[in-house]
Amino acid sequence: MEEKNSCCCVSDDCCEVPSSNPRENSDQSIMDPGVWAKANDSVLEDVKEYYGKQLQSTEDLVSGACCSLEKPPAEIRDTLPLIAEEIVARFYGCGSPLPPLLEGMTVLDLGCGTGRDVYIASKLVGESGCVIGVDMTSEQIEIARKYQEEQRERFGHKSSNVRFFKGYIEDLKAMGIEDNSIDVVISNCVINLSPNKEQVFREIYRVLKPGGELFFADVFADRRIPESLAADPVLRGECLSGTLYTEDFRRMMLASGWPDFRYTSIRELEIGNEEIEAKLGFATFTSRTIRAFKLDDLEDACEDYGQVAYYNGSIPGHPHYFDLDDHHRFLTGKPMLVCGNTASMLSNTRYRKAFKVFGCRSVHFGLFGGCSTEYSSESEANSCC
Repeated sequence: MEEKNSCCCVSDDCCEVPSSNPRENSDQSIMDPGVWAKANDSVLEDVKEYYGKQLQSTEDLVSGACCSLEKPPAEIRDTLPLIAEEIVARFYGCGSPLPPLLEGMTVLDLGCGTGRDVYIASKLVGESGCVIGVDMTSEQIEIARKYQEEQRERFGHKSSNVRFFKGYIEDLKAMGIEDNSIDVVISNCVINLSPNKEQVFREIYRVLKPGGELFFADVFADRRIPESLAADPVLRGECLSGTLYTEDFRRMMLASGWPDFRYTSIRELEIGNEEIEAKLGFATFTSRTIRAFKLDDLEDACEDYGQVAYYNGSIPGHPHYFDLDDHHRFLTGKPMLVCGNTASMLSNTRYRKAFKVFGCRSVHFGLFGGCSTEYSSESEANSCC
């Protein structure tokens, strides 16, 4: 995870500007939809129609679900003025899912749209890193690609370090994205749109390198949304009726290889549309940012091995403390007792340079104090608290 990364997860020239040959960049040449896509064709086509034709800017959204109120970190705020206006105008997202320590990394953005987060990540990973954007909507991918050379010049890069694929996030293998090839996967309010979410998480797990990070923002519900409403193209396009019930999400993550994940932020959404509220007012929706790591030693409960972690204050923009999640704030230089899962997240990922973890798993002291794998209405987390 520490070595410099060339963008070799797809092919040797994966960060070159896409071919101008329309057949090379057509739907068929890039992605064969496959059986799963054909089975969910109506949902996929509705989403393409909504984001490709119906929405022309954020002003066209009819609810507050696909809007972010979070103040982004300084490095992202400093980069935003460098992003082309058309890209920003057609950005739809509910968070700011770009973690720190991205320099030199290979980053994959699922549902990249017009490429706002791809280009921000392009600046953050630098010329030694690489960013790949995947989206199924032709109109958005065309805008993203249109600015590829202009953004390279704005960032002062000698060559472009981004590439965009038109395809489905449920089938990254069809785009040639290899096993264990990605350092960080990001996504901004997109997975809720997928008709096969568990397949998305399985694909993410497949492409991430050992120790790699999934960091994404999305909309969740406090109960299961009836299928009759899930089929409504407007409700789904507004990132509401396709949302996951939080407990089904926990079960899905476990089944896909993620026994532990962490919420870094939770914000209740205001729909702001009486017609939509009349249909979905029975449910509470939240925007959540999630951090998860591909680690083979994570357990489905937080176990106590007497381990202690110190943060050295070296993560850029976080000199005094670092929040791993919504219940782990590490103050610089102050020791903190951690469970076995947290110890692994800090010592077996790219964050290890910023932390020193003492202890191993040779002695077990039972469940970590205050932790539970059961649903908690107070913390709404599935990990140690």
